[in-house]
Amino acid sequence: MTAGAAPGRIAVATMALIMIVVGLLELRGASDGLRITRNLAGETPVTIFQARTAAPAPVIVIAHGFAGSQQLMQPFAETLAHNGYIAVTFDFLGHGRNRIPMCGDITEGTTITTELLEELTEVASFARKLPESNGRVGVLGHSMASDIVVRFAKANPDVEATVAVSVFSPVATATSPRNLLVIVGVLEPAMLRNEGLRIVNLVADGTAIAGETYGNFADGTARKLVIARGVEHIGVLYSHDSMVEALRWINAAFGQDKEGYIDSRGRWLALVFVGIAALAWPLSALLPIGSASCVGAELTWKPLLIAAFAAPVLTPLILWKLPTDFLPILLGDYLTLHFLLYGALTGIALFYLRKQTLQRQSVSLGNILIAATAVAAYSLVAFGLPTDAYVFSFLPTPERIPLIAAIACGTLPYFVADEWLTRGSNSRPGAYALTKFCFLLSLAIAVILNPEKLFFLVIIVPAILLLFLAFGLVSRWTYAATRHPLPGALANAMIFAWAIAVTFPMIIR
Repeated sequence: MTAGAAPGRIAVATMALIMIVVGLLELRGASDGLRITRNLAGETPVTIFQARTAAPAPVIVIAHGFAGSQQLMQPFAETLAHNGYIAVTFDFLGHGRNRIPMCGDITEGTTITTELLEELTEVASFARKLPESNGRVGVLGHSMASDIVVRFAKANPDVEATVAVSVFSPVATATSPRNLLVIVGVLEPAMLRNEGLRIVNLVADGTAIAGETYGNFADGTARKLVIARGVEHIGVLYSHDSMVEALRWINAAFGQDKEGYIDSRGRWLALVFVGIAALAWPLSALLPIGSASCVGAELTWKPLLIAAFAAPVLTPLILWKLPTDFLPILLGDYLTLHFLLYGALTGIALFYLRKQTLQRQSVSLGNILIAATAVAAYSLVAFGLPTDAYVFSFLPTPERIPLIAAIACGTLPYFVADEWLTRGSNSRPGAYALTKFCFLLSLAIAVILNPEKLFFLVIIVPAILLLFLAFGLVSRWTYAATRHPLPGALANAMIFAWAIAVTFPMIIR
């Protein structure tokens, strides 16, 4: 690090630390005045949110979607708890810290749907019996759980309000469930908006428009579709529109009118994570140098494009008909093979196209391993702890630890090949972004070829984009400091393997 660069790095580090501290204080302050307790409903982990001085109140049971966990639903839980309700979140089978896997075939659906419905029923029974509960109950569910809460409310007519976020549910009727609100993000697929309109039109006789309430709360026929502004499938869970509309709907159903605190953690989470990413730049100056000069393929555009576009086309075609169910984690096994084959094909292309080889470099393997360990540790701890507290379950249960190692066998070849392809003192501008676009394109081709099995990959695209952005910056600064692609590649391989292993649901087929 040059003397002139030191003041700039110190300034960035100071600003980043301020952002992190301010964001964490605001996030922590969101629960002031609430009593938050953790328990088990049978063997299902649950969290109960309620005001410290609460009188007997209705209970709202809140269910997360596919590959989520109860942390994702905290914005709704804390909004409702601050406004006089008892909110109960939980981890579905195979998700988060629920150590019991789902059983069945995701393409068949019936068995898993029945399991999840039984689990929601058990959690709702637990919630109704809470000492502060007045016996009245409502439900709220996102994505996969939107169908589960609708089915539960249909089977239990005393459920007074249902909120279905990012909805799909073929079982809704004109009279059941009672008082159904549908929320869809404006950036979500049109099929979800159309599904919301279809459900509301059961009451509106085909004339439904977003933002209008049809039916009435007294007889339970109230229906409404809300389009949350500026958000997609995950952002809809942090949207101000979602919080306000869900609270107002539940208030109307339960005859209450308190409307005070509205959760706004999205901006504070962004502040924290931008600060953590920014802090990686000044810290990268502390990494040991791994090579005497910059190492990388340094391909011109023509061979770079050949290497970048061969793997995304060939990978889904090769895997199309191959069995990919070999890990007890839904879609994680397919992603592992996709990363592995994609990396192998990119590596083969590099073997024939590269201009520079490892043998020409003076390399310190010890420094590379030290740098990779430091970068991986920073990413897992600095990003992981706030993620686990405020976004989704990031700390693995014991059953998931071997899965991290297994998935890393796929992510490692991919990131090693990709880093080598896109790094170098004369690397092409935009090469790193191009290869990430190609990987997402490859996943899209895979979904098109096998939509029934791989559809849920579409849902995680925003999360993969954020991971590529955040850890792409970290690996770029790592490369600038170490002059070698391996530290960033090794760290990213571990981070992505960890994220996949702790996020996707465990399943016994």
